[in-house]
This record gives sequence, structure tokens and C-alpha cells, in this order.
Amino acid sequence: MERKKELKQQYKETSIEAGTFQIKNTANDKVFVGSTKNFKTLNGVKFQLETNTHTNKQLQQDWDQFGKDVFTFDVLEKLKKKEDPYFNEKEALSELETKWLEQLQPYGERGYNKQKSF
Repeated sequence: MERKKELKQQYKETSIEAGTFQIKNTANDKVFVGSTKNFKTLNGVKFQLETNTHTNKQLQQDWDQFGKDVFTFDVLEKLKKKEDPYFNEKEALSELETKWLEQLQPYGERGYNKQKSF
């Protein structure tokens, strides 16, 4: 019981970090780029894929076809939060994700993201 309390406390003390991540299929080198306000939520993304409930159908199909062992989850960049009272975390996170989408171009044969139309 003491161990459970320790783990809970450790979880609570872990700082919340935002940023961008990629899910890479090592079998075909396709990539999914995303962002999160809390990297702890990547466990939720894995859970969605394992329970066949992820919203990206193509990523879900490949997960089902190739299995979880060919996928890697990597942090691309952590968001540097500013003390500025006008700092907009959501906007900054969106800009960071756009930067990585432009850099990696994970569309079509190269990835699972859908290109945003402007």
C-alpha cells in the first residue's frame, strides 16, 4: 500500500510539459505529428490505438495491421513556457505543431496527417 502512495505522489509531482510528438511506424516510415498540453496524455493515445478507438483511421489501420511493436512515440520539442502574462499556450503549441508539420511533411505516402486547407 505504501508503494501505491509513493507512485501517486510521484505522479502528482511530475511537472506538466507541453509540446509536439511523433508516432512513427518503423515498418513503413510513416509518421503522425501531434501536439499535447501534457505529455502524460500520450499513454491515452496508446490506449486509443490499443482499443481501436483512435480518430485517425489510417494510423489505426496500420496499428492493427503491423502491431504496436513497430511504432515509436517520440517527443519532438517541448514548449518553452514564458512568464509573460499575455503568453497564449494554445497558440504557441499550435505554432510549434505547424513548424514540425512543415519540417516533416507527414502527408500522403509519408505520414498519417491530413494537410490543413486554408
